Amino acid sequence: MALGDSLTQDSILAERAKALVPMLDEEADFADEHGELSPAAVDALHREGLFKLWVPEKLGGAELDPVHSLEVLENLSYADASAGWVAMAANLSIGTAGAYLADHAVAELWADGKSPVIAGQGTRPGVAHVADGGLSLSGSWSFGSGLKHSTHVHSLGIVEETGEPRIFVTPIEAVDLIDNWDVMGLRGTGSIDYTMTDVFVPDGWSHFAVTDVPLRGGPLYGIGIIGFAVTCHSGWAMGVGRRLLDELTALVHGKAGRPGAQADSAAFQQGYAQAEAQFRAARAFVLEAWTNLTNSLYAGNGISVRQHTMVRLALAHITKALHEVANFVYLAGGTTALRHGTIQRFYRDVHAGTQHVTSAPLVWQTCGRELMGVADGKHWQFLDLVD
Repeated sequence: MALGDSLTQDSILAERAKALVPMLDEEADFADEHGELSPAAVDALHREGLFKLWVPEKLGGAELDPVHSLEVLENLSYADASAGWVAMAANLSIGTAGAYLADHAVAELWADGKSPVIAGQGTRPGVAHVADGGLSLSGSWSFGSGLKHSTHVHSLGIVEETGEPRIFVTPIEAVDLIDNWDVMGLRGTGSIDYTMTDVFVPDGWSHFAVTDVPLRGGPLYGIGIIGFAVTCHSGWAMGVGRRLLDELTALVHGKAGRPGAQADSAAFQQGYAQAEAQFRAARAFVLEAWTNLTNSLYAGNGISVRQHTMVRLALAHITKALHEVANFVYLAGGTTALRHGTIQRFYRDVHAGTQHVTSAPLVWQTCGRELMGVADGKHWQFLDLVD
């Protein structure tokens, strides 16, 4: 199936996300103050099916392709950076559990029409040991975005006896939550730390961390966990950057015609035009890279090393553009940006979100090696090229 063959459901989800913008915007101060999304925001995400973006269709999910997923995440992040972040992190964990866990685990998670919410951490690993009928997992994890709204936890662990990296799904009751999310930005994500000690994880409740072969679902799951992560952070950056530029436009419009107003300044007009161009170009690169990859994947051609490179590079690029746009908006916003308000909150959120490992310098360096043609015979595994 080529992209565009099935637009109805895809468009509905994006419109649902867009319709939530006013409500999520109103609830953003609650999230920023309390360190978690408001009950009203969480209820709305459930009601509109926005925790089911990547759940396989046979389990009642949307199984939404990456390009249309970007639009949904962009709309949610435009409303509130924290709401977009929680939604993207949860969708990654829920969708991959539905695709990659064993049948009996999935049957229990989705039994009787239940809709599990799964969150956690997939980079810093814990340690697992082989046990009778499963594995025993211990460790300490940070940045469990959305854990306060979750029924289950998604955690990376390395099996001591084999060295195999696996993703473990455990009930929220099996972990010790540490309510320590005191940060500058993305405060509403509640990305708290958590620990586990010798938690038994039955066979079938974990899967190979970098698998791209689903037990259920279609071509979508060929992107693997890292593909979902790159989609997540790209859509988030698209929404947050657009909101900052729109907020600045509204601010200068409100002051137009006053003595010394920025709207009448040639230097400001030039700077704003350059920021718009920079951000729109970065967004277009994201859509181009993901459209190319998605069409190839849904046509049954798989994903090439170059296609993997381009979606990672597009994410790194839009993250860099977002950082620079945020700085421009903050400086141009003057004392309004300094005070409590939307620009200040989004500015803080940007400077939290841009710290994520998916846009670290290593990604730029590795993309550069592949683009230069000095990585022959290698393939992408997470954020690195390996033999």
